[in-house]
Amino acid sequence: MSVVSAPRPADAAPPLLEIRGVRKSFGGVHALKAVDLVIEAGRVYHLMGENGCGKSTLIKIISGAQAADEGQILVDGTPTGERAGDIGPIGALRAGIETVYQDLSLLPNLSVAENVAFTGQLVAADGHLARRLDMGALRETARAALAKVQLPTDRDFLSRRTDTLPLATRQLVAIARAVAADARLVIMDEPTTSLTRQEVDNLLRVVERLRAGGVAVLFVTHKLEECKAIGGRAIIMRDGRKVAELDVAEHSKAEFMHWMTGREISEARYRTEPKLGDTLLEVEALGGDAFRDVSFSLRRGEILGFTGLADSGRNELALALAGVRPARSGHIRLGGAAVELRTPAGAIEAGIGYVPEDRLTEGLFLEKSIEENITLPVLDRLRGALGIISGRRARKLAETTVADLQVATPNVVLPVQSLSGGNQQRVLIGRWLTIEPRLLILHGPTVGVDVGSKDTIFRIIQRLADGGMAVIIISDDLPELLQNCDRIAVMRQGRVVAERPVEDWSEDTIYRSLASAGEGLDA
Repeated sequence: MSVVSAPRPADAAPPLLEIRGVRKSFGGVHALKAVDLVIEAGRVYHLMGENGCGKSTLIKIISGAQAADEGQILVDGTPTGERAGDIGPIGALRAGIETVYQDLSLLPNLSVAENVAFTGQLVAADGHLARRLDMGALRETARAALAKVQLPTDRDFLSRRTDTLPLATRQLVAIARAVAADARLVIMDEPTTSLTRQEVDNLLRVVERLRAGGVAVLFVTHKLEECKAIGGRAIIMRDGRKVAELDVAEHSKAEFMHWMTGREISEARYRTEPKLGDTLLEVEALGGDAFRDVSFSLRRGEILGFTGLADSGRNELALALAGVRPARSGHIRLGGAAVELRTPAGAIEAGIGYVPEDRLTEGLFLEKSIEENITLPVLDRLRGALGIISGRRARKLAETTVADLQVATPNVVLPVQSLSGGNQQRVLIGRWLTIEPRLLILHGPTVGVDVGSKDTIFRIIQRLADGGMAVIIISDDLPELLQNCDRIAVMRQGRVVAERPVEDWSEDTIYRSLASAGEGLDA
């Protein structure tokens, strides 16, 4: 089904940005097929579709990171670039197009101020920075931009290296960089992926100020609830084509999911008739850097969800159970035996698999093959009598895992960076399934994943639990927890403040528990 936008009046002023008949191929694969797009100043747009539909390629062409094979890019009605379809990075910046990519594209060894404000000096120097930056002007520009996204503006924060900041703060720094450049069009690729609800609300206020000031905003997103909250126009892509453009307020989530995937996807609970076994995990009075006195148990075949704000301690609890950042106090028993999880290798040996929050920087080796990424934890198991890794056995294990988890790839020797986000996430899950874990910890299992891939991953999680594996899901995505878990625990200020069967929770009651202060424990 295709929804066609109303034609623009013939006497209307030219749009801020227009894309005409853009095509792009990679090695014979058609990523974009004659895409037309119009962006008007002061409007909000949502670019939606499954991973691999062409969204990322389209925004890279708009931002000048890639050139189109065919088609035109026009700014204010004027064709751009030395050749059609190639605006170039500096040309895009000059046109006022700023992009906040999913990987943020911040320079980790530079300060917050330098990351936020150097773009203006880069454009002024025609892409060739002088040996010395004007640090005074740079700091003033950074302060103004950081204030608009409600980040600190003191000298200490301005001077901090960005690689020392939490992921959510780095996300806001990347958005502040776009604000600092006085952008006319801001493209945000999954901007709320790592933000808490309070930070999302703050971001939406920033977006509204941008829109009111005449700036166009293009969200690349999978989160239909946020699209509804923000409003504006939805541009939906599938298989490299624009299949629909419509007002987000006038259509249901079910319609959006159908346009994006070409199939019906239910919003009902995935968790039905759980088959729970005996107690596998017992955690007693566990304490660490950001959490204290955490106690809970988990049965075989059970799915337990944890949620909380960024400073709640839920992330650190996951790292402690994975042996990445060991707990300082308390006891852990696994299968009835006491364990000390001091290292990731120790956790693996105990039968614990951990899928980290950020697959791009903490999980995958993007330039390595799918096979290498999957088989990494079990290389010793793949060695022959002479200690040499059996390529045949490694290939078979990778191919079996890829087939089992429905990873869309023609060959496991391809680099994992060639896959869409949803397929990359399945490769990462598959890696830890190779150790045949008793307990699988999934930290944000569907971050940056489209609705179709979410459906596939949720079904995989249910199948694993039905097979007797215990699963912990740590997530900000409340529908994800409500659809998949048997119990949900809420953490606040380092403690579990509520733990209940999923039937006793709703999004509203979880939000109230997250925000409440000073209430007693309800665990």
